[in-house]
Amino acid sequence: MTSHQSTQTMKPATAAKKLGVYLQATPAEFQEGVVSRTELSALQTDPPEWLLELRRSGPHPRPVVAARLGVSIAGLARGGVTEALTTEQIEALKAENPAWLRRERATQAEVRKETVRIKEKKAERDDRSDGERS
Repeated sequence: MTSHQSTQTMKPATAAKKLGVYLQATPAEFQEGVVSRTELSALQTDPPEWLLELRRSGPHPRPVVAARLGVSIAGLARGGVTEALTTEQIEALKAENPAWLRRERATQAEVRKETVRIKEKKAERDDRSDGERS
């Protein structure tokens, strides 16, 4: 009996998410097909020009926009940014530095500080419990 190994595929939306690009900006053949794990790996290791251009200029999906602005995705929504933005639009927002962006960046900085504090507290607690067991 021969076992047939099926090729794992994913929907274009999943592949676009893994590639960090906005699906609607990808070529039609990418949007309409399915992407195998092998094809995804090839796109990641040797990206075609369209993928390089999308990563460089956009439009970018919200997670990328949020990361480039230094805010959370929820912070983007609170700031009224619900659509994909190009690199140029992101840079313009950074230059303008509206009040909502300053506020969301401050919030994000506090969240990061709190995450570090919790991590350090957990490590300290783990060290103490390791010492008690010895």
